[in-house]
Amino acid sequence: METARELARYDRTAALPRLGGMARPDGVVIVSERYWAFAGSDGSLREGEMPRMPELLHRVPLARGLTRLAASLSPLFRRSGVTPRRERYLILLAVLAPLGLAVAGGPWSNLAGALLSVALLATILRGRALNLHGAEHRAIAAAEQRRLAASWSGAARPSRFSPRCGTNFAALALPVTYLADRVVPLAPAFWSPLVVLVLSLALTMELWRVVQSSSHRFWHLFLLPGLGLQRVTTREPRLEETQVALRAVAAVLARELGYAA
Repeated sequence: METARELARYDRTAALPRLGGMARPDGVVIVSERYWAFAGSDGSLREGEMPRMPELLHRVPLARGLTRLAASLSPLFRRSGVTPRRERYLILLAVLAPLGLAVAGGPWSNLAGALLSVALLATILRGRALNLHGAEHRAIAAAEQRRLAASWSGAARPSRFSPRCGTNFAALALPVTYLADRVVPLAPAFWSPLVVLVLSLALTMELWRVVQSSSHRFWHLFLLPGLGLQRVTTREPRLEETQVALRAVAAVLARELGYAA
């Protein structure tokens, strides 16, 4: 009941911070610009602060996207975060290994890279993660629509699909990386794949900013592949799974609005 009262109070708040998040097999992470909270399916709750990046980097094209992307992964990779040490190493290996494969080349490098990507997705989306992924989207949409209390009780069910999901970003990053690999005039060298990857992520983040901030229908077309993929990466959450995500939302909003004990 305490969480329900908190959520009702936030529904009456004129301005709420913009929220993001990610699903884990055992809970949901919700983040704002300054704070993060992880609500576990077992009732646990962990909280922390997001890294503070130099203000200058937020104004520099390309660099601002990379810093934001790095900050979004902070709850996963920091020691006090939500990921066990062994899994942090596994995710880091799956992220970095394609670079080594690209440098090595050979007929099996692409296949090995694809298998590593599948292994990474299987690691991240195992267990109840698909349902909790949908719950994360529903909880964030509830905050934006001021339907937090109604979503807690089950009277409201905002969409499980989100235009700001990382799946949408990945769907944009793939074609951008493909084009950059063929257009960027780099001489063959062991470091070329790394440069192309970093540049591709930075360019994708700039495109992402335009898509997210524009109200023109043309830019919204870029969201369609990611929204389609979300039919695979999310499942319709049960009420108790939505409540897990809403507990994380409540924890972040309490700190942002000065209600935390």
